[in-house]
Amino acid sequence: MPQPRKHQICLADTPFYHCISRCVRRAYLCGKDKLTGRSYEHRRKWVENRLLLLGQVFAVDICAYAVMHNHTHLVLHINEKQASSWTDEEVLVRWHRLHKGMICCRKYLNDKERSSLSDAELDTVSRMAKVYRKRLCDVSWFMRLLNEFIARKANQEDDCTGRFWEGRFKSQALLDEAALFACMAYVDLNPVRAGIASSPESTDFTSLKKRILLSRHGKPLKPLMPFTQTNMNRQENTLNITFSDYIELIKSTLEAKRRSGNNGFSELHSQISGFDVNVESWQCMSFEIEKRFGAKVSVEIANRRLTVV
Repeated sequence: MPQPRKHQICLADTPFYHCISRCVRRAYLCGKDKLTGRSYEHRRKWVENRLLLLGQVFAVDICAYAVMHNHTHLVLHINEKQASSWTDEEVLVRWHRLHKGMICCRKYLNDKERSSLSDAELDTVSRMAKVYRKRLCDVSWFMRLLNEFIARKANQEDDCTGRFWEGRFKSQALLDEAALFACMAYVDLNPVRAGIASSPESTDFTSLKKRILLSRHGKPLKPLMPFTQTNMNRQENTLNITFSDYIELIKSTLEAKRRSGNNGFSELHSQISGFDVNVESWQCMSFEIEKRFGAKVSVEIANRRLTVV
């Protein structure tokens, strides 16, 4: 029986989550409708732009994403420590980038009007700041503000009403480092597996392509969660692998799937040796994470899945 969302998202277990949203319509989220010939490719940019905006506002780091024809994949990191460090004013400013907010909160952010607030209004501002702070490090609110925005925009363009997404998003808790990077590989390789692109680097509207473009132009990666600069000295709030090593990991994972024999597996084995996971379990997570796993993903669970006859 499916668990309530509040039981699936538990920061005591892990701050990393894989989130999937699927479109209910035949016309696709993106792509081309073969019956009418109408293209919806421009909607990919809607999703990517909204996603990156939310990443700038929320205390949620984007580890990986892929915008597909009829669904989206996200790997998110909840940065609760960052949300706790914000002042009430910072929280209100962030929330008001997405919503109008209450009148007393807007007055509080106006230096000329702040002094006119009563004690009761100031108490309300303080109380709402606590509410907004909690929401700004909440995966459910992040996904809600992503999916609702896209649904409304698509309905307006299609001149219709009704459900756009199948339902609430599906989430998977990534309980260890191997599960995290295998899931990121799964997401970044999704367009290649679907036949949309020939190589991971050539895929559009994925985090991998975005990282490559930003690094070429020397632009900051925010709100994408950065990779560590060196394997010897890991920085806080970074992914525990260098970007160059991650690209090699992606390539080795894909090559091992395409090739049979020890040559492909030996190269992949050397890439994943630091994650305390064997090749079979890695492939299980990096290619079948939706099919073989439920609400939780880890090496231990992968090993159990492989031993079940």
